[in-house]
Order: sequence, then C-alpha cells, then structure tokens
Amino acid sequence: MTETNRIEYKAQLTKDLDLEKEVVAFLNFHEGGLVYIGVNKTGKTVGVADPDGDCLKLKTVLKTTSPLLLWACLMLFQNVIIKLLTYD
Repeated sequence: MTETNRIEYKAQLTKDLDLEKEVVAFLNFHEGGLVYIGVNKTGKTVGVADPDGDCLKLKTVLKTTSPLLLWACLMLFQNVIIKLLTYD
C-alpha cells in the first residue's frame, strides 16, 4: 500500500518528525487519516525498537504541543489513528 492523502508512513519517531502537522492535516479531513509508525515510505514494515517508549513520546508530544491540539485529538480521535508497527 502506498501513501495517500489519508495514509502517512513514518519509519520511526524522531525529533525532526512534525507529528503535530500530520495530525492537524488529518483532522481537517472528514474521513480522518492513518499515521503508521514503523513503516518506511515504500510501505515496508521496518518496526519500532521501543513501542512503549514511542507511545509515551506520542502522548507527550500531543499533550505538550498545544492544549487546542490535545482537545482536538481527544474530541476527534476517531478520525486520526496512529499505529505503531513492531516486528512481532
């Protein structure tokens, strides 16, 4: 599967990843979107080394970036799904 306007692939969480931008972009679509972390740009699963740590990073980013972004995610989370893929 390739990236579309509703599917975004990220190989890993990094400091350079502008996750907030991706979430806001998907919140603008009525249908929402999916962010797959642990998948490279070609759609191949590369996995994440520390799923628990990455989940904590996601929560921290979404909580500390902006109260408005956090509210939007809580109210509209069914429209934005972030999946962490591991090698399991």
